[in-house]
Amino acid sequence: MVQRVAIYCRVSTTDQSCERQERDLLEYAAVCGFEVIGIWLETVSGTKHYRTERSKVMALAQSHSIDAILVTEMTRWGRSTIDLIETLQELHSWHVSLIAQTGLQFDLNTPQGRLIAHLMASLAEFERDLLRERVRSGVAAAKARGQKFGRQPGQRIKADKLGSKVLQMVSEGYSYRKIAEILNLSKTTVNDIVKRHKQSVSEIALEK
Repeated sequence: MVQRVAIYCRVSTTDQSCERQERDLLEYAAVCGFEVIGIWLETVSGTKHYRTERSKVMALAQSHSIDAILVTEMTRWGRSTIDLIETLQELHSWHVSLIAQTGLQFDLNTPQGRLIAHLMASLAEFERDLLRERVRSGVAAAKARGQKFGRQPGQRIKADKLGSKVLQMVSEGYSYRKIAEILNLSKTTVNDIVKRHKQSVSEIALEK
């Protein structure tokens, strides 16, 4: 049975071209006897999270319109190890392979594919751990320098300005919804003002 494939090419900047990737992948598809359903070209940095053309190819895979995706290199497809393994798992659930021109094939139905997926999953978890550690270290270093996190007084400009009015109207028996309508606030903001006030009162009582 002839495999239906989608060709995906990506370059990082506008001064680059997908022409070579497209040509090489068409030749590779012809040698392998694949039926090319279409070609999707994209110019986007590897660090960008959203890729319009790749999303279209993923949609084809999900609808079972293709059997495999061709790329020149795995780096053309995945933004990171984590992204690569996650999209691989999605493709596997749809029975679609990811094939690189180099001959590397991510097909979880084969022993080679399962081995690679297992190694990639381990690397992805390692990458997550490194990222979490970098974030924790960065936050700790920033706190040591005196940087405060979270919204600080004065950043809720409208809420802080109308806080006393909100509390007064609450004491007068107005509903949160009515207060929000009158003061042109969201009901959530009104609720937050009252919640912060109650918390502040409780803290003062505990200190006493």
